[in-house]
Amino acid sequence: MAVDEADVRKIARLARIAVKQDDVATLRGELNKILDWVAQLDEVNTDNVEPMTSVVAADMKKRQDIVNDGDKAADIVKNAPETQDHYFVVPKVVE
Repeated sequence: MAVDEADVRKIARLARIAVKQDDVATLRGELNKILDWVAQLDEVNTDNVEPMTSVVAADMKKRQDIVNDGDKAADIVKNAPETQDHYFVVPKVVE
């Protein structure tokens, strides 16, 4: 699959990236090189390879799903410049 100049402009528009006309040819070449490299991955035989999330086999650490308040309220509000009854005090912005 090769990318032409119209494809480069369309990709740039979809990504909301401003691309100058002078840069379209350069980007076309770079995108084609990337697609050629990805096409090389199709040559790799992966028939007997199990799907994995990491190159190191590891079990996920799991915790009990217990609902709590985190016991961090005092730590959180002590960083505020002004508090009242464990709430942040902020200036009034709406009349």
